[in-house]
Amino acid sequence: QVQLVESGGGLVQAGGSLTLSCAASVRTFSNYAMGWFRQAPGKEREFVATISRGLGNRNYADSAKGRFTISRDNAKNTVYLQMNSLKPEDTAVYYCAAKTYLSSTFISEYDYWGQGTQVTVSS
Repeated sequence: QVQLVESGGGLVQAGGSLTLSCAASVRTFSNYAMGWFRQAPGKEREFVATISRGLGNRNYADSAKGRFTISRDNAKNTVYLQMNSLKPEDTAVYYCAAKTYLSSTFISEYDYWGQGTQVTVSS
């Protein structure tokens, strides 16, 4: 069983930055691919970024490319999402998720989810 706890959300002005963290309670964090997803009000949850378990290969949604960076610290059982140049359309609840084996952009393939952290970007 994997428990995930996100933190770092908040209110920020457009153009600002935030770093989200997701701490995992699991014995072998390095065995899990990790992903960040988000859900805006009235919209479906969508993929943001993912990082693989081994080489740390990264994959980003088009909306995140060039602005967001996903990283992981296996010694701290934590995955991060550095978000720069934030826009009002980035406003959403951000969730981290974990899955075994290969990373994926598909929500349905993730087995474990955090409770989410709210990010609000004001214009």
